[in-house]
Amino acid sequence: MKIASILPYKENYTEKGAGAVALWISEFMRDSIYKKNIFIFGNTSNKKFLTKNYINININTINSRLSSTTKEYSNRIIKKIQNMNFDIIELHNRPIMIREFYKKTNSKIILYFHNDPTTMKGAKTVNDRIYLLNSVDKIIFITKWVKKKFFEGLPNLSDNKTQIIYHSIDPFKKKVKKNKQIIFVGKLNESKGYDLYCKAMFKVLDFNKDWIAYSIGEEKRFQNFPTHIRHKSLGQIPHNKVLKYLSKSEIAIIPSRWEEPFGRTSMEASSRGCATIISNKGGLPETTDYAIKLKKLDVRNIEIETIKLIKNKSLRKKIQLNSQMNIKHNLKNNSKVIDLMRSSLFPFKKINFLKNKLRIINIYNLAQKLNHRIYNLSLGKKFTNGFIRNGHDVIEISDRDFVRQNKRLNFLNFKDKFHEYLIETFRNYNPNLIIFGHSDNINQDILTDFRSLNKNIIISQWNEDPLMKNLPDTSENIHKLNKFLPFVDHSFITTSPSVVNLPKKYSKNIHFFMTPVDKNIECFDVFKHKPENDIFYAMSHGVNRATLKVGKTDNRVVFLEKLIKKIDGIKYDFYGIGKQEPVWGNEFYKSLLNSKMALNLSRGEPTKHYSSNRIASLMGNGLLVFIDKKVEMNKFFNKNEIVFYDSVDDLASRIKFLKKNDKLRKNIARKGKEKYFKLFNETKIAKYIVDLSLGKIVSLT
Repeated sequence: MKIASILPYKENYTEKGAGAVALWISEFMRDSIYKKNIFIFGNTSNKKFLTKNYINININTINSRLSSTTKEYSNRIIKKIQNMNFDIIELHNRPIMIREFYKKTNSKIILYFHNDPTTMKGAKTVNDRIYLLNSVDKIIFITKWVKKKFFEGLPNLSDNKTQIIYHSIDPFKKKVKKNKQIIFVGKLNESKGYDLYCKAMFKVLDFNKDWIAYSIGEEKRFQNFPTHIRHKSLGQIPHNKVLKYLSKSEIAIIPSRWEEPFGRTSMEASSRGCATIISNKGGLPETTDYAIKLKKLDVRNIEIETIKLIKNKSLRKKIQLNSQMNIKHNLKNNSKVIDLMRSSLFPFKKINFLKNKLRIINIYNLAQKLNHRIYNLSLGKKFTNGFIRNGHDVIEISDRDFVRQNKRLNFLNFKDKFHEYLIETFRNYNPNLIIFGHSDNINQDILTDFRSLNKNIIISQWNEDPLMKNLPDTSENIHKLNKFLPFVDHSFITTSPSVVNLPKKYSKNIHFFMTPVDKNIECFDVFKHKPENDIFYAMSHGVNRATLKVGKTDNRVVFLEKLIKKIDGIKYDFYGIGKQEPVWGNEFYKSLLNSKMALNLSRGEPTKHYSSNRIASLMGNGLLVFIDKKVEMNKFFNKNEIVFYDSVDDLASRIKFLKKNDKLRKNIARKGKEKYFKLFNETKIAKYIVDLSLGKIVSLT
């Protein structure tokens, strides 16, 4: 799992200046099972970063004055991560960025709230927060108090997308000699109660001459509060040094006026064995079970509780021991909680992907209207067989049959009904992969809705139409393919992509495939028998049309008429030419099985690797096959497996030669079938499609 963890753009990610969010990310990453694949994005000028896997995003300060800095920060990160294929994007404390990431990325999104949501842009209003609940995959709150603030004013909505995960820390069992010192850690301002701490130290230190006080932190708008001579301000120091000071301190005071979302200092002080005094604000009471809560937040109560701890050593030691030995939020334990939360966003990934068992929706024309007369030519059917035999589960949907049946029922909105049917099926089945081919009723809205239901759904299309330049329907065929390229992950075509004019930006995700053979469909061995005819050829004017179109002709007819004149003495069985109608289904097989050899001649000029789907029927059933050299099938087959010709005369000569050399003819036919099944059987092609769809680098052969 690959994760992008995005800091608020003002968050410092250095050892010396790290804030609570930076510490959260760096510490939880340390024990994560995904730590090698977590990348942190932020905007920090200092180069001494907390961890190595930090990627700095520089913001143009001139441009940011003219436009939103947050939007510029978002867009720069989105541009940076586009080709990094993150499974999860984790956004910390910036709900305003969700809309950009939701629109422009396909990753799961986790939003972390480290502060009061109602004070943040993008979460201030009820509608903002409802949008977040509907859009993100998970919302994490660092305390119950932060979660309560998020749901304030909202209608009674489900919180099943939300979870509370606290700042956490490692147990610190080491015994450290304590000095008689009191400590304050945080911003040196009134919101943190620093002024109250300073005032209280006058009386506390005057009454206890052998004690001293420290404060650690800074404030850009620093106000120099009067304080005791034995109260020393250490300024901003690295976090590891803060922990050392806490471990040597007897008492820690966190007198915040503002509603602390959590209060990390309280947790850290308790873990280091400080007797800790806190105000009862925000999430502070959730940091430890052993802090003293101020009854009233003022100087007098701070003085009373501090002096009580100084004077009552037994009470002080008891609180210190309980605090150190019973930390409330364990870092390793909560790291596991976070990883479990992440993996829960992919409920079928562990079950299916790791075991290579997918849920697949296969959308194609099952041809119920045609009474299944093209079952032997159906690529969709062979894909389904291959997927299932490879251990996947498949639902088949026939888009054309569904729409036709609803038309028959006089539903005016039959296309809307198909859209609704697909979406409801998707919700119920929760597929990992959707594959469709020649599905005229699929549209961009349907694919967009699939992704809105599951941003990690993989969508692939296939197309077996000829895509060479010299056909009247080439532009239409290419348009049918192109219109889906921005919406699918991968496309599979039966023409070599290198000779097709397709958009370059999608070229790496367009793949060639061969029509598969299927052991239950191409199940004959013609080379073992003695057919009556010498050579077979079958063409049609479209699979949806059972008969010839009157007056229609193409280059194949011209070629065949020339060939017939040159093969005297050869018994040919040609369909779809002259008055000989096409043959389909079982009749196609009867005719095919009664010939020794077959011609594989496709529409248009011979083009690299393109063949009609009949090549699988011919070679797969054990006929010797002739094919034009310019199709370049020599990449897959040699001259002992298929016969190449370069002209009508050459073809006629080879047909006559092989009629006389029956043993050689049988050998070539047998080896051709064996090679085709070895390279392009239904399970191999199905695996090839699945592997490429999942982003694996694989070769067809």
